[in-house]
Amino acid sequence: MTTSIYTRALCAVAIAAASVVATVPVHADSFASSASSAGSASSASISDSISSSSNSSSGDDRMAAGQYRVIDIAQAPAKPNTTRMTLRAVAGGPAHDYHLDLPNRALAQRGVGVGELVQVSERVYGYEFAYADTRRPFFLALQNDWQRDLGSRQVTI
Repeated sequence: MTTSIYTRALCAVAIAAASVVATVPVHADSFASSASSAGSASSASISDSISSSSNSSSGDDRMAAGQYRVIDIAQAPAKPNTTRMTLRAVAGGPAHDYHLDLPNRALAQRGVGVGELVQVSERVYGYEFAYADTRRPFFLALQNDWQRDLGSRQVTI
């Protein structure tokens, strides 16, 4: 059974806003639009956000949950207002680097520097990227269907 748009939107808003969501009746399109607006500064689709570095020693492109060290920060190529972080898993095993492209506004309240640790958690909706010291999320990489369901839509009343 597919998770309903209401459940997806509610989950994304709760996580992106890191606050309690009041349970009030709302129209589906307006709720999805509100969820998109609330999370727009800190979420994007996995396919637009995460890529495996070309110098990785493993053929596996799937990111694992755990801590990653930021080994480089730069402007994302051909993506205005987007930061590219290169992350390397801290846990043992072969070195595998990932590029994380995220909107600059996701790091507006608190930046992340080279050498710092980022906590990556796999969630039902995709991946959560958080500051390792506080576990406070700063970016969500959403599965494509979740991102599509949260897309902005014109609401008519």
